[in-house]
Amino acid sequence: MISATEFRNGITVEIDGDVFIVVEFQHVKPGKGAAFVRARLKNLKAGGIVERTFRPTDKMPRAHIDRKNYQYLYKDGDLYHFMDPETYEQTAINAADVGNSLQFVKENEMVNILAHNSQVFGIEPPLFVDLEITDTEPGFRGDTATNATKAATLETGAIVKVPLFLSTGDRIQVDTRTGEYLKRV
Repeated sequence: MISATEFRNGITVEIDGDVFIVVEFQHVKPGKGAAFVRARLKNLKAGGIVERTFRPTDKMPRAHIDRKNYQYLYKDGDLYHFMDPETYEQTAINAADVGNSLQFVKENEMVNILAHNSQVFGIEPPLFVDLEITDTEPGFRGDTATNATKAATLETGAIVKVPLFLSTGDRIQVDTRTGEYLKRV
């Protein structure tokens, strides 16, 4: 059990049967009245962010999140197939549990599978991936007065905004957390 006064960024707790991660917290001691803890929590299963206020004595169970390294193999209909590189055991995960977390991940790349009480609730891709641009419109001379961008389709099918000087066939690095272009590779 963990009390609200022990909140730190990144701690996972279980509240009302859901698993939350503490995104931001603040201990508040008003001039009049009792102290309290204000926290922003992200629901790891649903993905929403909620703000809640706790008394310092409120206790809740700490949620243990299992992160296991798997190799992404392929997609077959509504199932994504992964392989444990140590035991070569294959696992299929429903598309609803994966969400859009694999939009920047190619086949045969390593990802972390997140589970709570042996129930998979998410996929954690690598932070940065190198992908090839498969389709983009050409940039025109004179369009560089500002930081102009254009849409580019990557080899995984994801669409990102890239600078005008990039063209089809170029390899770029993308931040999978934000979906932003970082640099040419």
